[in-house]
Amino acid sequence: MGVRISGVDLPISKRGIIGLTYLYGIGKSLSKKILNSVGIDENKKVEEWSDEDLSEIRKFISNHIKIEGELRSDVQINIKRLMDIGCYIGTRHRKGLPLRGQKTKNNCRTKKGRKKTVANKKKATK
Repeated sequence: MGVRISGVDLPISKRGIIGLTYLYGIGKSLSKKILNSVGIDENKKVEEWSDEDLSEIRKFISNHIKIEGELRSDVQINIKRLMDIGCYIGTRHRKGLPLRGQKTKNNCRTKKGRKKTVANKKKATK
C-alpha cells in the first residue's frame, strides 16, 4: 500500500524529507519546513507515517502551498504573459533559447534541440 498526496505516489522506503520532494514544487528545504510545522521527525520513513500524520501533512500542503497541477498552470500562465508583452525573456521563450544570459555559440543544446547542419557557402568563381 503506497502513500498518495495530490495524485502522486510517494516512495515508502525513503525518509520523509526526501519522499515529499517527489511532489512538483516541493524541494528539500520546503519539505523540512512542512515536517517541522506538522511535528513529524524528518528521518522517519514514509511507510512509518500514521494516518493522522498523513492527514496533517495533506492539510498543511493544501492550505499553505501550491503544488503539482495548480503550480504548473501558474508557471505556464506566467510564461505566456511574458511572451504576450514581448519582453526579452518572452522573446527568448518564443525562440527556444536560454533565458538567463548563457552563451549560445557552442552550448545550450538542451534548449535549442539537435544540431541542424548548415551547408557551406560556395566561393564565387571568376
